[in-house]
Amino acid sequence: MLFSTTTAIAFVVRISIALCTRTVFQPDEYFQALEPAHHIVFGYGHLTWEWLSPRPIRSIVYPALNVPIYWILKHTGLDSHEKLGDFLIVNSPRVLHGSFAALTDIWLCKLTRRTIGKRYETSALLLSLTSFFHALSLSRSLSNSLETSLTTIALTFYPLSDSSTSQIRSDIKTMLIFAAMACSVRITNTVVWAFLLPRLLWRMRSNVQLLILTLFDITIIGGATLAVIFALDTFYYGQLTFTPLSFLTTNLSGVSLFYGDSPWHYYLSQAIPIICTTSLPFVLDGFWMTIHHAGDPSLRTLLGLVSWSIGVYSLAGHKEWRFIHPLLPILHVFAAKSLVDRSAYTVNFKEKSNIQRVPIRRAFLVSLLATLPVSAWIVLVHCSGPLSVMSFIRDIPKNDFHGGVVGVMMPCHSIPGHAYLHRPQLANGGLWSLGCEPPLSNQNLSTYRDQTKIFFANPYQYLIDRFPDRVNATFPISPYPTSIPGEITLNDAWRHEWPRYLVFFGVLLEEQGIEEHLVGRGYEEVWKGGRSWEGDSELRKGGVRVWKWQQSG
Repeated sequence: MLFSTTTAIAFVVRISIALCTRTVFQPDEYFQALEPAHHIVFGYGHLTWEWLSPRPIRSIVYPALNVPIYWILKHTGLDSHEKLGDFLIVNSPRVLHGSFAALTDIWLCKLTRRTIGKRYETSALLLSLTSFFHALSLSRSLSNSLETSLTTIALTFYPLSDSSTSQIRSDIKTMLIFAAMACSVRITNTVVWAFLLPRLLWRMRSNVQLLILTLFDITIIGGATLAVIFALDTFYYGQLTFTPLSFLTTNLSGVSLFYGDSPWHYYLSQAIPIICTTSLPFVLDGFWMTIHHAGDPSLRTLLGLVSWSIGVYSLAGHKEWRFIHPLLPILHVFAAKSLVDRSAYTVNFKEKSNIQRVPIRRAFLVSLLATLPVSAWIVLVHCSGPLSVMSFIRDIPKNDFHGGVVGVMMPCHSIPGHAYLHRPQLANGGLWSLGCEPPLSNQNLSTYRDQTKIFFANPYQYLIDRFPDRVNATFPISPYPTSIPGEITLNDAWRHEWPRYLVFFGVLLEEQGIEEHLVGRGYEEVWKGGRSWEGDSELRKGGVRVWKWQQSG
């Protein structure tokens, strides 16, 4: 009964969160998942440098999951049914990824049951369902989110305790299949299995037959996975392409540091506290109990995995919270152990009771539920302007959909791409935005400047130097409005024509001369969304503004 109830709750919660999300979190949600799939099916979409460079670093495996959805909408004609089509184009992939997210909750319960026992199961589920970071990230179309679900499933079949090396071979094969799937979604998931698989093989040393069979399975499943990745990517790119290798070599070259360099302790001092929030004390207590009270061998293995993964990921310069998202379900297992054991003297939990309840103290329960208002805010409200403006752009009158329609003067990838617009008139120059291509030719990071940095260094001068003095009322396509992904662009190459609509953050109007210059060219504000104090940087504050050309200046 619990499993079926858990399944229903998980799918309802995760799909509801996916459909109700009104905020932005990471550009990869759009540009590394939905845009390539939309481009495959409909022939247009914004492809970033990762897809267009001479040695592309992104595999089509994860975006391809969205292709059947778009294909069905296209070939049934549903995508062209105005409001209904817009709704389905945006929300059908959300249902898919919400369903993927539910797998984390469902299989966390099974992992908890196999690791520390059935009495901890409901507490682990509560931790997962009330998790702030799950609410923020798990239901989004981020590869880290599916990686989290697949890793949780694979761990459920892993023989964690020393007493279970005789785990039936079919379970080990199932584990390897899901581990391979997780690695195909994100090659960095190999960090997890670089710890677990050698440990498993070492424990099998006394069972030579099982050891040989497992090595055979690893070779066959791993080899088949790499072959599938190679075949799919070669077919997609039209040339021999092995993205796992190009991903690693490109990031080891220092390109990843273009997107930020964090201190070695980032995951310990920032990421783990943020992804755990109010469950952090219980996670740490679970660690303590495992270390100092001769914890279960299964928990010692999981603690070793967490320590190893954090240590390896900390070696990289570029770090993000979501990179360690696959560890969060494991942390919830430790937190569940602490919550239930520390409540043992105040809660009378009956192992065989048919009543599904959480066997933890009321004070503990309140602390976990305290994240819900914050989760609701981050899903529904915080930084909602970049998504809201997409509705405005979709609703632009058809008579305005010709020539240069929209120019986006924001830090690159601040709003979603064509997969959220689905307006072919905006492809091929109808909509342009500022580029931010990294130094792919090993330029000096300290002196390299992309288009976004050049624009915001002096926005007024950029408009003077690269835009005509007057607006051409026919709104011709801009000759060179943005960097070409994957290509080297000279700093003086960009040339624009004035579009009918301009989209930017309100903070741009605070720059000297900008508002007067736009008003002098005949632009007026026609839409405003979001809140002025929101934004992950000063360049993204002031809310989202839309100005439209109304008359000659």
